[in-house]
Amino acid sequence: MKINSISLISLVSAIALSTSANAGAVADFYAGAMLGAGGNTLFADHDNKSDSSMLAGAMIGVDIPLFRIEGEYNYLTSSNIHANTAMVNAYFKMPSTLIMPYIGAGFGVLFGGEHEIDHHTIDMDSVAAYQGMAGITLDIPLLPVKFDVEGRVLYAPNVYEELDIKPDLMEYNLRLKARYIF
Repeated sequence: MKINSISLISLVSAIALSTSANAGAVADFYAGAMLGAGGNTLFADHDNKSDSSMLAGAMIGVDIPLFRIEGEYNYLTSSNIHANTAMVNAYFKMPSTLIMPYIGAGFGVLFGGEHEIDHHTIDMDSVAAYQGMAGITLDIPLLPVKFDVEGRVLYAPNVYEELDIKPDLMEYNLRLKARYIF
C-alpha cells in the first residue's frame, strides 16, 4: 500500500472516530446553560406594571428523535422583581438536518421571589408556573454541542397577596442556550 493511501485511510478514520460516541444511540443526554433578556408584567387588578428583565439558567435532559424532555432552573431579575423557577419541559422537534425548529410547553414552580414597591419588599409565594416556547436548534455536525435560540412566555398566577390584591406575573424573553451532548 502506498503512503498516500495509508494517509487517506488514517484521515478518514480520524474524522469518523471524532464524532460523538453515541451518534447511533436512540437518546442523547445533555446538560447546558442559558442566558436571556426580555420583559415581565405584573398584573394586579387594573394596575399593570411592566419592566425589562434578564435571566440565567441551567438545564439537564434527554433528546430523542422527535422529542426532548428537560428539567431546568432559572434566575429571573429586573429592577423590582427577583425570582427563581424550576420547570419540567417537553419539546416537539420538526425533523430537519442543520436547523431544527421546535415548540414546547413546561410546568413547574416559581419560588424564592421578591417584589420591591416603593422601597418596601414583598416576598412572593411559591406558586405553580406554566410556559410555552418556540425556537430553533442549530446542530453543527462533529461537535458535541447544540445551540438553541428560543422565544418563551412564562405565566405564574397569584404570586403574592398584599391588601387583597393577588397579582399574576408574566415573563416573556428571548434565550440563547448551549447544550453539551454526553
